[in-house]
Amino acid sequence: MSDLPRQPDGSWRSWTQQLAAVMLKEAKQVIRDPSSWIIAVVLPLTFLFLFGYGISLDTTVVKIGLVREDGSQDGRDFAASLESSKWFLVVHAADRLAGKRLLQDQVVKAVVIIPAEFSERLRSDATMAQVQVLVDGAEPNTANYVRGYVSAIWAGFLTGRGLRQGAEASTPITVEPRYWFNPNAESRWFLIPGSMTVIMTLLGTLLTALVIAREWERGTLEALYATPLTRGQILLGKTLPYFVLAMISMAVCVMTALLLFKLPLRGSLLTLGLISATFLVPALGQGLLISVTMRTQLAAAQLGLMTGYLPAMMLSGFLFDIHSMPRWLQLITFIVPARYMNVSLQTVFLAGDLWSVLIPNMLFMLAVGALYFGLTWRKLHKRVD
Repeated sequence: MSDLPRQPDGSWRSWTQQLAAVMLKEAKQVIRDPSSWIIAVVLPLTFLFLFGYGISLDTTVVKIGLVREDGSQDGRDFAASLESSKWFLVVHAADRLAGKRLLQDQVVKAVVIIPAEFSERLRSDATMAQVQVLVDGAEPNTANYVRGYVSAIWAGFLTGRGLRQGAEASTPITVEPRYWFNPNAESRWFLIPGSMTVIMTLLGTLLTALVIAREWERGTLEALYATPLTRGQILLGKTLPYFVLAMISMAVCVMTALLLFKLPLRGSLLTLGLISATFLVPALGQGLLISVTMRTQLAAAQLGLMTGYLPAMMLSGFLFDIHSMPRWLQLITFIVPARYMNVSLQTVFLAGDLWSVLIPNMLFMLAVGALYFGLTWRKLHKRVD
């Protein structure tokens, strides 16, 4: 059966009444279906608690081993610099073999060796003095942190030694880094907006991916197609209740982030809501396209996870830096709406309402959403093949 034309006596009021009836039916389905509330409430809070408390990219105190073969004053001073550092918890080892054993047994993340000729080389030429650092490369991030921290302590040690000996005639130059938008460099401020991107992708894609597929499985699609509803009414009636549900879920996530995790919001709530609503256009459109393509809820859910959740997790810049990816993979990220949502959320939370960043991102998300809804419109025919 093709779309039934509107009756001559039809009016805008009757059209909206029919749309409201479809929305009411779908809203009742949402309320009665426990899985909808699990996806909309339990799943987002689980994600936030997991990434807020369970996962951290911050490196605070790293346990290292220290082998001191040089008993001179210089050797003791450098060892004291390591021991007094807020970055390290120093475990002393008797010799190199004991230090390497600590590293192999994963008792420490690195071993610093002060060689026997350390003081002699330092007195003759500071550039010839060497300190060996053995780092566990199984965790590259931690290895880079340890290398950077030891280098910073070594530079500070040389500067202090030169000042004590009067080698520095001028005032030494010190570098004091300043982190914009995230002064304390807390990974939580980065992870929570990213987790919201994944949450919104799951909500928008999974919830609507089951809409038409559920009708197929229950055999109620024929009854829906027999009504005088147009394709536009069916799409809007099936989409808007989940749009409202997703916005409510986003509000819960934002309140949790602000009140529980103390995440700053330097932009406005209105801008945040506008970005969320914009992102739901491609997310819901993708879910509807999956729903009209698949005829079982299981297949629709699996396809939604593969095309929605995985790209949002892997290709949005949430967990992995996009610029560190291969070039061909970087190009793929440009068609992933979650990438633009992730950047937009980080901008609003940490920087503010920077419209020069937000507007291009929102325009792209709307364009992708229009593409998805257009394909769904063409795919949805009021007939049962």
